[in-house]
Amino acid sequence: MGAGHDTVAAELVRRARERGDDAFVVDVLALLPYGLGGALRHFYRGSVRHFPWAYALLYRLFLRPGAGHRPGATPLARLAGGRLRELAERTGADVVVPVFHLGAQLTGHLRARGLLSVPSVVLVIDFAVHRQWLHPGNDHCLCLTEDAAREVRESTGTSAWTCGPIVAPEFFAGSPDASAAAEWRGLFDRLGPGRPAVVLSAGAWGVGSRLNATVRLLTDHGLLPVALCGDNERLRRELSGTPGVLALGWVSDMPGLMHAARALVDNAAGQTAVQALAAGLPVVGYRPIPGHGADGVRRMAALGVSDVAEDETALLGALGRLIAPGPARRERIAAGHALFRDDAMTRVASVADARRARR
Repeated sequence: MGAGHDTVAAELVRRARERGDDAFVVDVLALLPYGLGGALRHFYRGSVRHFPWAYALLYRLFLRPGAGHRPGATPLARLAGGRLRELAERTGADVVVPVFHLGAQLTGHLRARGLLSVPSVVLVIDFAVHRQWLHPGNDHCLCLTEDAAREVRESTGTSAWTCGPIVAPEFFAGSPDASAAAEWRGLFDRLGPGRPAVVLSAGAWGVGSRLNATVRLLTDHGLLPVALCGDNERLRRELSGTPGVLALGWVSDMPGLMHAARALVDNAAGQTAVQALAAGLPVVGYRPIPGHGADGVRRMAALGVSDVAEDETALLGALGRLIAPGPARRERIAAGHALFRDDAMTRVASVADARRARR
């Protein structure tokens, strides 16, 4: 669902191949029969983009953490069981790593019933661990924070480790591509001389609440909004009509962009947010999408790695503190960098190596 899961999977594959291992990516939605995966993706995308109240309701019913019985996604996920088992056998896999909660439900169901011989290591890529990430049948979980790992252990009894977010190495370098970052800065200077560039993330699908109002607020207060509209061409055209706004579609050079900007206004606590933390770009959560987005934004702020702004005044105040050079900016950047600890692939590979040793 969205590009964040794909980005994490691609980075894990890169790290595996760097070790000399082989790796395959499969979309769990593509494993569902009867076109259910495509229908589910279209429904989710449409509800988040056009009917956020509907997704908020579904989140409360199916995903929200907390005690008490609620419907789960296992019945849907297990429809893909036969195809996943066949794929694992055909490729000779030593480990399966779900990076999407539906995949975690699938592997947990299969492992609990002895139908999958390959161990499963769930990579929980959300700051807020909702219940669909959790299935006691999985062998291990990797989490972004120790608090999240503790939640997994307490909820399921599953072994859970902390690995930090999964981000490509280009984001960490001081200047991953000096010419690219310089090009972005040159563009910013031409469009808004003297205006600090603030990136607004709307995800791969270009989803957000009152983005027009947000970009006008920023331009009115001397900032250059750089809106990431993903594949939402309609949104890009709408925001481009506001003077002093740089509205972009899909951006292939995110490291260069982030190293040239001064802050990120985020609404989902997803992959763009953790890429910003790696790049040393302060993050402010504002008008998050409902459900996991709102929970994740609050959890990030509670960890001290970002701010959350409840209104326009708070947003301007947070940006004012974090854009300017000084202790507030340095402390926030240091807190974000501290999240990146053990390499997830090292943990995954240890499970795969142990299985190979038992063969």
